[in-house]
Amino acid sequence: MSKKFLGGFYMALAASIWGGMYVVSKLVLTVVQPLLLVWLRYVVALIVLALIMIFTRQSWRVHRKDLPSILAIGIVGYVISIGAQFYGTKLSTAQMGAMITSATPAFMVVFGRIFLGERITLRRAVSAGLATIGVLMVVGIGGFNHSYQLGGFILVIAALTWALMSIFVKRVPRSYSQVTITMYSVLTATLVITPFVYEQWIHLSPGVFFHPVIWGGVLYLGVVSTAGAFFLWNKGLQWLDAGTGGLYFFFQPLIGTWLGWLILGERVGFTFWLGAFLILLGVSLVIKE
Repeated sequence: MSKKFLGGFYMALAASIWGGMYVVSKLVLTVVQPLLLVWLRYVVALIVLALIMIFTRQSWRVHRKDLPSILAIGIVGYVISIGAQFYGTKLSTAQMGAMITSATPAFMVVFGRIFLGERITLRRAVSAGLATIGVLMVVGIGGFNHSYQLGGFILVIAALTWALMSIFVKRVPRSYSQVTITMYSVLTATLVITPFVYEQWIHLSPGVFFHPVIWGGVLYLGVVSTAGAFFLWNKGLQWLDAGTGGLYFFFQPLIGTWLGWLILGERVGFTFWLGAFLILLGVSLVIKE
C-alpha cells in the first residue's frame, strides 16, 4: 500500500478524532479549567505512550541536534496551540472551534513555503485566501457575542501555532519512531504546564472524576485524541509534504460541526455556514491538486 495513501489515511483519522474532541472538551470544560484539562490529558497520554514504548521496545535515545525540534513541537504545538484550542472552545462553541482551526492547512501551505521551501501553486494560494476569508467571517460577522469573538481569535492563534508545529515535525529525521517523538513532545508540554495548574488542581472537587462524562472525557482526550491522534498525525506528516498533508484537516470541522449539532444542540447563523463553506472550498482545491 502506498505510503502517501497511508499517510493521508492516518491524518484524516487523526483529524476526525479531533473533531470529536471539541464536543468532548466542551462538556468537560463546564467543570474543569482549560489549562488543568490540558494537563490531565497529557498525564494520561504519557502513561499510555510510556507503556507502548516499553512493550514494543522502542528506542528512548534522541540525538542532541534534534532536541530543539522536539522541544518546539511540545511547546508550540502541545502547549500554546492546544491550550489556545481549549480556551477558545470554552469561550465559543464546539462548532466554532472545529471550524476555525480547520484553516490550519492554509497556514501550513504558507509556512511550508517559508521554512521548508515547498512550492506554492496558484491553486494553493487561492486556497489559503479563501480559508482566511472564511475564518474572518466565522469570527467577526457570524452573529456571535463578544465572548464568542474573543474565543474565535484565540482559536485562530491555535490554528497558526499548530501549522507552525507541523513544520517542526517535518524537521525531525524519519529514522525516529513517532511514538518516541510524541512521547518526548508531550513530556515537554506536561513539564511546562505543571507549575501553572497547581491552584486549579487544589480548587477542583474530587467528586468531579466520579461523574462518567468527566472521567470518560478525560480518558478520550488523553488516550484517543492525544496518544493516538498525535501519533497518527505525526506519522502521516512524515510521508506527505506539509502543504498537502495538512489538508486532511478538513475532516475535523465536518465531524466537529455535526457532533456539535447532534449532541450539544448548537445552532449557528448563515454567515457562519458561508464562512465554513469558504474554508472547506479552499481546502478542497488543494486536495484536488
